[in-house]
Amino acid sequence: MSTGVLQFVKGIDFSRNDFSGERFPHDVEQMTQMTWLKLNRSNLEQVPDELSRCENLEHLQMARNQLTSVHGELSDLPRLRSVIVRHNNLKTAGIPTDIFRMKDLTIIDLSHNQLREVPPNLEYAKGAIVLNLSHNNIETIPNAVCANLIDLLFLDVSNNKLDILPPQMRRLTMLQSLKLSHNPLLHFQLKQLPSMTALNVLHMRNTNRTIDNIPPALDDLQNLRDVDFAENNLSEVPDALFKLKNLRKLDLSSNKITKINLTEGEWEQLETLNVSSNELSALPDCLVKLSRLQKLYASDNRLTFEGIPSGIGKLLQLTVLHLSFNQLELVPEGVSRCVKLQRLRLDHNRLITLPDGVHLLPDLKELDLHENENLVMPPKPNDARKKLAFYNIDFSLEHQKKLAGQMASPSSSVSSIHSGGAQKDALARRKEFIRRRKAQADQQGADKVIQGMSKIAGAGVALKEQQEAEEEIAARSAVNWKKNIEKQRKNLDYSDIFDDDVGHDEGLWLWEIENFYPSIMDEAFHGQFYDADCYLVLKTTKEISGQLRHAIYYWLGEHATLDKGMCAAVHAVGLRNHLNATCRTIREEMNDESEEFLMLFGEEVMYIEGARTSTGFYTTEKPPHVTRLYRASVNGTAVEMEPVPLSVESLDPRFCFLLDAGDVMWIWSGARSRITVSNKARLFAERLNKRDRKGKSEIETCRQLKTPPEFWQALMGVAQNPGVPLVEHVPEDFLPERKRLYQVNIGMGFLELPQVELPKGVAKQEMLNTKCVYILDATSDIFLWTGKKANRLLKMAGQKMVVELHQMLERPDYAQVYRETEDEESMMFRSKFAGWDEIVPVDFTRTSESVQRVPDLKVLIKRDNMMKTDLAALFLDRQPAMSFEESEDLLQECNEDLELMESFVLEGRKFVKLPQREFGTFYTMDCYVFLCRYAVLLDDEDDDGSHVGDDDEVQTDFKCVLYFWQGRDASNMGWLNFTFQLQPNFEDIFKDKLEVVRMYQQQENHKFLSHFKRKFLIRRGRRGLTRNMGGKWPELFQMRANGSSVCTRTIQIDCVASQLCSAFCHILRIPFKEPNEFGERGIVYVWLGKDAEHRDHEYAQQVASDLIIRDDDDSFPVRMVAEGEENEQFWAALNGQKKYQTDSEFVQFTRLFRCTNEKGYFAVSEKTVDFCQDDLDDDDIMILDNGEIIFLWIGARASEIEAKLAYKAATVYQAHMKMKQTDRPRKLMLALKNHESSRFRKCFHAWGKHKVAAGTD
Repeated sequence: MSTGVLQFVKGIDFSRNDFSGERFPHDVEQMTQMTWLKLNRSNLEQVPDELSRCENLEHLQMARNQLTSVHGELSDLPRLRSVIVRHNNLKTAGIPTDIFRMKDLTIIDLSHNQLREVPPNLEYAKGAIVLNLSHNNIETIPNAVCANLIDLLFLDVSNNKLDILPPQMRRLTMLQSLKLSHNPLLHFQLKQLPSMTALNVLHMRNTNRTIDNIPPALDDLQNLRDVDFAENNLSEVPDALFKLKNLRKLDLSSNKITKINLTEGEWEQLETLNVSSNELSALPDCLVKLSRLQKLYASDNRLTFEGIPSGIGKLLQLTVLHLSFNQLELVPEGVSRCVKLQRLRLDHNRLITLPDGVHLLPDLKELDLHENENLVMPPKPNDARKKLAFYNIDFSLEHQKKLAGQMASPSSSVSSIHSGGAQKDALARRKEFIRRRKAQADQQGADKVIQGMSKIAGAGVALKEQQEAEEEIAARSAVNWKKNIEKQRKNLDYSDIFDDDVGHDEGLWLWEIENFYPSIMDEAFHGQFYDADCYLVLKTTKEISGQLRHAIYYWLGEHATLDKGMCAAVHAVGLRNHLNATCRTIREEMNDESEEFLMLFGEEVMYIEGARTSTGFYTTEKPPHVTRLYRASVNGTAVEMEPVPLSVESLDPRFCFLLDAGDVMWIWSGARSRITVSNKARLFAERLNKRDRKGKSEIETCRQLKTPPEFWQALMGVAQNPGVPLVEHVPEDFLPERKRLYQVNIGMGFLELPQVELPKGVAKQEMLNTKCVYILDATSDIFLWTGKKANRLLKMAGQKMVVELHQMLERPDYAQVYRETEDEESMMFRSKFAGWDEIVPVDFTRTSESVQRVPDLKVLIKRDNMMKTDLAALFLDRQPAMSFEESEDLLQECNEDLELMESFVLEGRKFVKLPQREFGTFYTMDCYVFLCRYAVLLDDEDDDGSHVGDDDEVQTDFKCVLYFWQGRDASNMGWLNFTFQLQPNFEDIFKDKLEVVRMYQQQENHKFLSHFKRKFLIRRGRRGLTRNMGGKWPELFQMRANGSSVCTRTIQIDCVASQLCSAFCHILRIPFKEPNEFGERGIVYVWLGKDAEHRDHEYAQQVASDLIIRDDDDSFPVRMVAEGEENEQFWAALNGQKKYQTDSEFVQFTRLFRCTNEKGYFAVSEKTVDFCQDDLDDDDIMILDNGEIIFLWIGARASEIEAKLAYKAATVYQAHMKMKQTDRPRKLMLALKNHESSRFRKCFHAWGKHKVAAGTD
């Protein structure tokens, strides 16, 4: 359907459409008034025939197509002014010769084609002002071209094969831009240039220029602003260039220049200077006088620190500085004073450090420093704004040390003086001033809040008093409202609404409200009410005195519109006035009518669903919903929805699809689709439902292998799987078609449709102007966007153009037109624009100060607590190991008060007494109970306060401690049996003298461990099963003491050579299949690590003799073997000799920290030296230091905030240890649960599999 608007189109931009084949719209021939047309990047293979009808066409662009000829149609355009056909496949024969005879032709662009010679008859284009023949294969230019085209302003013949230019070029006296780059020009001496006095741009890159073939007369071209002599053989800067007063841009890169003899007063207007890839060892000192210089390129030279002018900081306008590939070791301090610097490249140099001020450059966006091996970056200034990047917490080492009380005091009085206010850094003073101002503003804001609350409270009392006074005055001056009605009635006339005979006799009248007015109803319809209508009812009766009495009702249906209800109430009052009645109007609501009202109809009232009358409001019927299918893809963080045909064949197992069926939106995920895409598609559907459907649609998700029948019903109309195999039909390199954004422009009798430039094909919301109308063409969908301030004619033009654009271009059958209004855009339209998202990222840990809002009292009170951290544990020294003498004293002290110790073990569901020979042996799947009786001394005193004498008998008492020990592989049933069986019995016996202590494997306390006197053995498995069926295979045990010899444990580990460690003693029990010739049934080796404590040798031998050898192992001799003296039998039992841990230094440095926020703020605490694997808590983050590597271990249930803060804490600890132990720099690494490396596991005694909580898969 034609709208008749095409004949008024003055110009249109059809660029980036696909017009290959016969797809060019035929409707273009109706644009008879068109003066300009753009067909760039449109896959044109020939000039469309429709252009021959556009006789008024003046400007034509067909760049970047596949044109091989432009014959025919161009000759039919007599008013053609510009022809731009660059980036095609044109040859000389494909250009018509008659177009150059058009008298209005001024712009000719034939660049980037396959021309071997200048097109014939070009010399007849005498009106041409722009001629571009660059990037062709032209070898000569005819003399006639330069002789006749004397009005040329722009001439570009670069990137050809020109060896010489015609001497008639001197006639081009009006030429302003001449580009000759990348031509041999061996015989061109620039003798014609002095005549071109108007020349502004001269490009002669790679044209075999030397210092000899550049004439001195070049300095006569005082209008030159842009000169390019790059990629030539210049050994020095031509003298003529120094005399160009108006020079703005100079490119001398890729020459052989060794020195620039610049003097003061030259190049004062220069803005860009490129001297890269030369042989410069120094830049001229007068360079700092170029106050307008913005860009300086000096890479790939021989520059050193001395070769950079020290006053380079005077270049205040400098934005770009490239000094890559030089020999710089230092950079002048002045670079940090170039305050507008945005890009600084110093890569591939020999830099040692940089000026401190480089961090303070406010506009710096790019700093390239790679390939500087010895570079040490200067410390960043104390910038609080950058430190608060992690939840308002300052993680600088200096600040955290100060919080931990570890700040070093000044070494002398001199240092104290220098740290005073007189010598305080200016930047620090300014930041302190800003901080005080912000704090003052916050305090003032809080005062205003309190003051405002007080005023409101006072104003409330005053307002109440004022209202009481007004009510008293109104009561005294009240008049009868009926008298006022009587005065006004004589001025009201309702004869046009109600008939004159209404209410003048007894009877019942009924009106229905239709289109704002009452309409009287026939008596046959009395008592029938529609629930979406409103009615007016009048009942008139005659009293005995003969006076008429009126009752007026207005009835409101349950689903009636607002206008009907309002009009019923208004007209009820009007009816009363019409009758001069004194009665009240009575409101009746559906399902809540009064008995008087129901009696009017004999209690027979019928409700009918729907509406009999129409509303007076303007109503629009929504078009029926069209089910659509979209293929979802993710581009960065945005979700792109590409419409596809509504069929099974559109489904692809690699993609996710959104099926919009109106009431239900389905998210269908292919078998090979990514879960992230499915989640983002679901989020998109949620936002679509919230914005466009007001939350009325349901969202369902399904997978390819479990697609419900309801999905197929919505897709095909049949509730069953079609049985069609789903194939991967979408090409791997598929890209959604590029969007095109048109802006609708109108003028005096014409209409234009230019395109808005989309950088990299990305549309952004800020491109839309509220005073304009736009058309977004996405091929499968086309949107019309109307700004709120757009005028009426512009809106009408947009409505017509979107219809024409939808019809004239080839589109799929499912393409639709959508109309959008500013601030009410649909979610599908918003998704076409990058960054147009309703979801606003919020940092819930920010304080009121950081968001700069008026603070309330709660925020002011809690501000300090929100920013609180506790990292003091990271700065404390490692707890030193207890000496042997101290351990002996502790062991003796813990056993002094022990009187009795009884041990029990859980067998089945009962605890039985543990045999004495098994005392000290534990199994990981069992539970044990130890009853210990301790003596307690009573400190009795006489009445006069004197102590008991030495000869008197000391009174003692006792207490009992019931230790419950649970192996790491044992279930909690043992604890339940203990609490219900054994513990009540002991409580009955010992009453309040009993204490119960529950302990887990490798988490025992010193008191308990001291009772075993270093002979503490932990075997794998269950006691009964292992004793009866075990002992038939080699077993390896490791003896290890953490922090104190009291904590010595011998634990069974994997029987492989890689488990050995030179820092500890190991015990290897090897049973023989048959007794040997000496009757020995096996052997026990005590392997002595080279770095193990010598005292541990004796303890290891005792454990081997007393605990490792079983009851029936009397024929197992114990043999001591030092590291390096093992025999073949030893290695054979360990499955062969393998590499094991020989470096024992980690034992002296190992530390374990726990990071958590369970206290309401982030805190780090150190685990005791005697830590184990079970101390790794899934709810927290752990930091492990082994002296070489700092590991960050993240629990499965740790929060993201904890992980970020723990990472910053680890970096603080790394920096602290780097300063404290300079000879042991640490690396920072991540350790994943169940994938810990051997360097991590070696820090834990008897590492095994992680425990799995009950109920966990």
